[in-house]
Amino acid sequence: MELNGETLIAAPRERVWAALNDPDVLAACIEGVERLERAGENRFEGTMNAKVGPVRAKFTGAVELSEIDAPNAYVISGEGKGGVAGFAKGKASVRLEDAPDGTRLAWQASSTVGGKLAQLGARLIEGTAKAYAESFFAAFKSRVESDDAVEVAPVVLPETDLGEGTDEPPGLSPAIWGGIVIALVAALVLWLVL
Repeated sequence: MELNGETLIAAPRERVWAALNDPDVLAACIEGVERLERAGENRFEGTMNAKVGPVRAKFTGAVELSEIDAPNAYVISGEGKGGVAGFAKGKASVRLEDAPDGTRLAWQASSTVGGKLAQLGARLIEGTAKAYAESFFAAFKSRVESDDAVEVAPVVLPETDLGEGTDEPPGLSPAIWGGIVIALVAALVLWLVL
């Protein structure tokens, strides 16, 4: 399944970036999230309750961040398991761009499902995935545009000795990315799990 979309957020890119990296903001925007935790340097795990058609289950998911280009873009890869309900795997890219009235948040994702979920039919799964994504981005947009949105923290790129390689991606710490990963993956793991 392939999904994509974009949303215009009436806030500067720095504010959108900060919110995308705030696990509390992300968790608040994803329906059914029970927990979001860091499980490694660039890996995060979460649990959520989701419903796809007649299938309702608790899904456990893990996501990993890569290709981090703070404060512009990143790639999220993840998978979720819902016991007998099935599983989902997916990947999404997210990009922020300055726009005349704020920030354009564009995303593109692909996923596959198995188990009972796969038996529901592509139209039902895709419709549910779109609904979860729309719900997440509407809540996220509303929260970021509100006065009580997350505080903007400056993006600090780590100093790197060019003579030595590093496995760490530039930009924000993986702990911060965990929230966005699971939130967008909750929207993704929700629809990765869907």
